[in-house]
Amino acid sequence: MGTQTSPENCTPPKDERTAKEKAIDDWLPITSSRKAKWWYSAFHNVTAMVGAGVLSLPYAMSELGWGPGIAVMTLSWIITVYTLWQMVELHEMVPGKRFDRYHELGQHAFGEKLGLWIVVPQQLLVEVSLNIVYMVTGGNSLKKFHDVICEGKCKDIKLTYFIMIFASVHFFLSQLPNFNSISGISLAAAVMSLSYSTIAWGASLQKGKADNVDYSLRASTTTGQVFGFLGGLGDMAFSYSGHNVVLEIQATIPSTPDKPSKKPMWKGVMVAYVIIAACYMPVAMIGYWVFGKDVDDNILITLNKPKWLIAMANMMVVVHVIGSYQVYAMPVFDMMESLLVKKLKFSPGLKLRLISRSLYVAFTMFVGITFPFFGGLIGFFGGIAFAPTTYFLPCIIWIIICKPKRFSLSWFSNWTCIVLGVILMVLAPIGGLRQIILSAKTYKFYS
Repeated sequence: MGTQTSPENCTPPKDERTAKEKAIDDWLPITSSRKAKWWYSAFHNVTAMVGAGVLSLPYAMSELGWGPGIAVMTLSWIITVYTLWQMVELHEMVPGKRFDRYHELGQHAFGEKLGLWIVVPQQLLVEVSLNIVYMVTGGNSLKKFHDVICEGKCKDIKLTYFIMIFASVHFFLSQLPNFNSISGISLAAAVMSLSYSTIAWGASLQKGKADNVDYSLRASTTTGQVFGFLGGLGDMAFSYSGHNVVLEIQATIPSTPDKPSKKPMWKGVMVAYVIIAACYMPVAMIGYWVFGKDVDDNILITLNKPKWLIAMANMMVVVHVIGSYQVYAMPVFDMMESLLVKKLKFSPGLKLRLISRSLYVAFTMFVGITFPFFGGLIGFFGGIAFAPTTYFLPCIIWIIICKPKRFSLSWFSNWTCIVLGVILMVLAPIGGLRQIILSAKTYKFYS
């Protein structure tokens, strides 16, 4: 007679389960490769931060004015360096464990379930909204390149088709397995961001101050000025969004007790932040100084000459947002694939990756084609999603985990960031939403 198997015997042995979990971790994009060098962190962070938002900074200055504009930009740089440092430190706060994903850190601070509900929706909102905005930006820059080269001699092509051309690249690139496999694309994107930022302020400087330049606030009515100011805050917030992928980038760096990953990661972050300042400050200030309140929401649109240089800058933007899209899509792919494999028990493999990632690219393309309100989208998402994950969520987590002494410098610094971040989160989306509503009045779907 055969022996009866008890229900307990049906469960695989613990070490077998662990081997299965390890195999899944080795397949998932964030944890599959830990061979990154410190400079990978530098160009991934530059690619993540210096998005197309840098080109809208002169426009944000025209909504805020000289004093508030410079103050907000400088304060944002300081606060985000501080909150990013906190996240790098928190990555290995528990000995022998690494928080490879933002939500894992959130779960450690807020609890298993609450941590997921607090972090995942916000992180997804940032990453997905950025991917949609990059679809629009990529399409816009391709169209601008086409229009500059043609000089009105070619047939006019709809923005929709340019967004589709831009998206077609991502159906291929999204199949790259992990962060380290996109490091070449990310490096090219980082170089391009520095290049087109330099072209933007260099061409503005060469053009010289416009005749009768006006530095008064962009809107003529008080209501318009108030809403514009709030939208400008959102634009500035959008410019510092790399925190959403920082733990995932750090997860790719090797770590031992003697050589923790935070040292090379921080080195890369500091190099990235110096490059970010070199991109942001000159573009914002020189762009606003030259054009005043007449600057467009993308400075390259305002600059029309020299034609070859503007055409080249627009192609650089295209290459850069290709890299940025991939950097922000990778954590989304990781979440999707974790859910499909761990919860829904799909088999990990090429087929699953091909279908799930292609559907995601198609979704972001469809939304981008449907709502291409570039400036308004930045202001709206900048406030509602970027402020929490960048400006104050790291501070709340730091207070919960590290428990700084009341009224100490760390305690004051964190509470200041939290208060400023909450104000930004409440006020900034209002301006962006109004701009979307104004754009929508004259907009025809798929035109």
